[in-house]
Amino acid sequence: MAKDKIPSVGVLDKPENLDDLLKQDRGEDCLACRVVGGGAFLGLAAYSYYSGTTQLERNEAKILASKSMFGMRSRKLGIATTSLGLAWLGIWRMFM
Repeated sequence: MAKDKIPSVGVLDKPENLDDLLKQDRGEDCLACRVVGGGAFLGLAAYSYYSGTTQLERNEAKILASKSMFGMRSRKLGIATTSLGLAWLGIWRMFM
């Protein structure tokens, strides 16, 4: 019989390396997919920053009159942080 083709219990009991499995499963994107995906995130970041700051400037008087705990500075920081996060995703999508 073909005794050398049957693996031993020690070999079967050993789990496969997770990093190797993820590398095999990942696959590669084409250049066009990366450019379109990254450009979409970068465009979304620009739109988010522009529209957010425009709306803040438009509603500044209402926000200040409301005596809210979150003033203009924290709202601007939130918009900038969201936009930077989206821009980072766009850069990551293009190059990583």
